[in-house]
Amino acid sequence: MAPRASAAEAPAYPSLVADVGGTNARFGWLAQAGAAVTDVQVLPVREHRSPLSAVQAYLALQQARLGADYQAPRRLAFALATSVGGDRLELTNAHWSFSRSELQAQLGLSSLLVLNDFEALALSLPRLSAAQLRQWGGARVLPGEDLGAAGALAVIGPGTGLGVAGVLPSRHGWMALPGEGGHMTLAPADGFESELLAQVRTEFAHVSAERLLSGIGLPVLHQAVRAVLGAPLAEALSTEQIVERGLTGADAFCERSLATFCALLGGFAGNVALALGARGGVYIGGGIVPRLGDYFFASQFRERFEAKGRFRAYLEEIPVALISDTLAALSGAALALEQQDAVRL
Repeated sequence: MAPRASAAEAPAYPSLVADVGGTNARFGWLAQAGAAVTDVQVLPVREHRSPLSAVQAYLALQQARLGADYQAPRRLAFALATSVGGDRLELTNAHWSFSRSELQAQLGLSSLLVLNDFEALALSLPRLSAAQLRQWGGARVLPGEDLGAAGALAVIGPGTGLGVAGVLPSRHGWMALPGEGGHMTLAPADGFESELLAQVRTEFAHVSAERLLSGIGLPVLHQAVRAVLGAPLAEALSTEQIVERGLTGADAFCERSLATFCALLGGFAGNVALALGARGGVYIGGGIVPRLGDYFFASQFRERFEAKGRFRAYLEEIPVALISDTLAALSGAALALEQQDAVRL
């Protein structure tokens, strides 16, 4: 009988990659090392009691598709919208709470690599193509042939929450800088924004960037805009309703909310660029900004991104690009697996 392979010698592929936010869990398949992510499926988080349920649902689809060629995945790179640390994990803006060691055992995996979702998105940045981006300003065209020569890259994503991360070039490849920058205190830039934040502080002691610049935050911002402008109390609107009414011009308060959202996001993005020294570029991900389309590019975002006094010239050089591909983080999770392989060699 042949000796049993150790965990280190066990086959690494096929592997599974996943990007889990507060609303959707996106799954993809890696058939072999260096292969593109394929067979992507998007499953609503609310329809599954746990990550185990969602993974099993995806694998059932894969098994039906591949038939006799199906092999159970050896590894999973799990990018999650939460702070990653310890064995017990809980999504910030969704109901999933689980043990990573238990999940690995339940799925029979040789390894379970857990990343912050924006750590995975940051790792995807060096691999993005021009077709996946829409650039706004800056001295260079993204992506460049030698992206690493420009220095750090940053990514900011207003989705259900607000993610922030960076990635740095090193002699060993790209190194992700995960964090919880969306929970930094939001700063106003003028009198109107100061009134807005004062209004929000009557309800929340700490007004983070995520509190207003996210899917859960836009309704809070909209109510504050109405209050500051002296509008009567009205039924709260969802993020989808605010975006739709603001873009069509059907509601002046919704339009002002979108304009304020873009301006505040620009100021916040400029702060992130300064903090990380992201001269290689700032990328905008998440699900909200792509819905705004040309409205975003006509907004005050870029003006406010650059409006940093003596460092205006510094920021004028930095390109900003909207990530139009909502599945980009899966390629970042795949890169994380490749990096894991390289460490073992």
